[in-house]
Amino acid sequence: MKQLSFADAEYAGKRKQTRRECFLLEMDQVVSWSGLIALIEPHYPKGEGGRPAYPPAAMLRVHLMQNWFGYSDPAMEEALYETTLLRQFAGLGLERIPDETTILNFRRLLEKHELAGGMLEVINGYLGERGLSLRQGTIVGATLIHAPSSTKNRDGKRDPEMHSTKKGNQYYFFGLKAHIGVDAESGLVHHVVGTAANVADVTQVDKVLHGEENLVGANAAYVGVEKRPEHAGRKVVWQIAARHSTYKKHGKRSVLYRVKRRIEKAKAQMRAKVEHPFRVIKQQFGYVKVRFRGLAKNTAQLVTLFALSNLWMARKHLLVAGEVRP
Repeated sequence: MKQLSFADAEYAGKRKQTRRECFLLEMDQVVSWSGLIALIEPHYPKGEGGRPAYPPAAMLRVHLMQNWFGYSDPAMEEALYETTLLRQFAGLGLERIPDETTILNFRRLLEKHELAGGMLEVINGYLGERGLSLRQGTIVGATLIHAPSSTKNRDGKRDPEMHSTKKGNQYYFFGLKAHIGVDAESGLVHHVVGTAANVADVTQVDKVLHGEENLVGANAAYVGVEKRPEHAGRKVVWQIAARHSTYKKHGKRSVLYRVKRRIEKAKAQMRAKVEHPFRVIKQQFGYVKVRFRGLAKNTAQLVTLFALSNLWMARKHLLVAGEVRP
């Protein structure tokens, strides 16, 4: 058994269990560690002829904590030195902590080999084995993520891959857009696409469908999607929200208006599933502004965050069902 340091021994004797500790205990049980490590290991450096490499499991845990808590590479290194809980979760000791360059290199390894998409597949496969597989309906949606608009940087320019867009009738937003497809029953994300903020939602629908749907739901931003050429021959029922102006003209007291309102309410209740992953990554994980420059890096993080949001939303099912590892 590894000997505890004085800091770890003092932490072990504390009485109160914090919310962060509860969160990490749950995540430690529900993350499919073996599948994710098997995905990474073929690409991971062996550390031959030099200092031994950190175990891939430790670096994976550090990487996930970065996404959960929004740490930069330098901040993650400092947090591992300062916080016993984070070191224990990563399986690290004070005598050897990965520096910010090591943490950066691990993230670049995942980006180089495009492993974020593989992580989403591994996690969804893991959840599918436990009764949370994809069904026959998909809800599509998109959300805007801010990017720094300042030009006070090394290049003196905004990120050239980010763009401005308008919401309502006002141009004010600079950043990227996350497009997702979620299962209509479970609300779990199965496809993620990142684009500049000015890309129309309706143009990305074919990229966030898994191809076996018999129903697709979306909000009014997707009106006319079924007429696009990429969906020709697709045999699905399109449940797209009607624009309010199409039935507002009948007057609130008319029978037709009330019937249309009931239909739209039913659509909205089903369509709400797509908003849950957005809430998790923005409110639970604090992802409200992009952390890198360029679409590729930010999309990789988006995919990772939505994969982790699936675990967060399914955690109660996994814990109650007893499907977690000891």
